[in-house]
Amino acid sequence: MGFLDLFGHSGAARRGEADPADMAHLVAWTRNHYGVEAFVEPRTTVTDVTVLLVAHDGEWTRRVVGERGAQRLSGALGIPVYDARRVGYPQRMRDYEARRRVLERRTAQWA
Repeated sequence: MGFLDLFGHSGAARRGEADPADMAHLVAWTRNHYGVEAFVEPRTTVTDVTVLLVAHDGEWTRRVVGERGAQRLSGALGIPVYDARRVGYPQRMRDYEARRRVLERRTAQWA
């Protein structure tokens, strides 16, 4: 048992493989949102390769997919896939987060 296993992280993603539950989440998320694009993020010292899915309105989700998972994902989802290091993140994602923070502040003020 590894250290991260204590926190519920499976070892699959660390070996370059995607967790089937994470892949299922990404597929379902793509089917339930319009205009989805994928942004592949490189491996870091903390996480393996991740993919960030961004919908037309800026809503997003991120999951660890590993190197092999990132390659399979592009074919499985049939959506545009970009290298996040080269193209960056879309402005609509930042706008979505800004709107979400404003709504949270307003909700907290009314509570």
